[in-house]
Amino acid sequence: MAKLKKEDLFLRLEDAYKRHSKPDFIPHDPIQIPHRFSKKEDIEIAGFLAATIAWGQRVTIINNAHRMMEMMDNAPHDFIVNHKASDRKRFEGFVHRTFNEIDAMFFTEALQHLYLNVQGLEGAFIAKPGVDAKERISHFHQQFFSIEHLPRTTKHVSNPAKGSSAKRLNMYLRWMVRPNKEGIDFGIWQHMKPAELMMPLDVHTSTIGRKLGLISSKQDDWKAVEELTTALRQFDPEDPVKYDFALFGMGANKEL
Repeated sequence: MAKLKKEDLFLRLEDAYKRHSKPDFIPHDPIQIPHRFSKKEDIEIAGFLAATIAWGQRVTIINNAHRMMEMMDNAPHDFIVNHKASDRKRFEGFVHRTFNEIDAMFFTEALQHLYLNVQGLEGAFIAKPGVDAKERISHFHQQFFSIEHLPRTTKHVSNPAKGSSAKRLNMYLRWMVRPNKEGIDFGIWQHMKPAELMMPLDVHTSTIGRKLGLISSKQDDWKAVEELTTALRQFDPEDPVKYDFALFGMGANKEL
């Protein structure tokens, strides 16, 4: 498509954002899992686990995320903090694509370590002052795998320091950090500002981003994430990731 002028691109993005940032998609999206809860710790644990397995068919993602909540007695924070090693056996037989029972058992152990020793999930993302989202995510990766683990499990937590787009972690951070002004995200984490968030890069946001001339990079890697987010900051420097709704909606509905 022909390159749009900046003013026309802004109007198109704003229009798509307003049309697609509606709570009525929650029942069809993995974000419904943390929306089941009201306690901060339950929301962030449920959100992290749902985001971790958020690839593949949505129906399967949502069903398996509900299963994980049931395996924790639908009280994820209480389970994580108080469970014993033997309780992890209830995840035997769990599988979501390449995420299996071994991974699920380690995740519950690693989360317990974070909540007992590192001020929980939010605390694990807090690096030294002044760091950017890339360094925060890399810091979290280091904290999460600071206990003994099998190498196979590391692939389920992306690390942008190795070039990964970290799509699911950027999506998770959007859920936790962006304010609840549309009734979708939670805004329960205060250590990070919406202006610092980076775009979740999936097939829809990357495809539409390229069609609109917001991405020139050919690979869906961290470089493309930085390029897309920098471009979107021209239109809303305080909340650039709100356009995730716009680009995803335009892509999913084949609007271009």
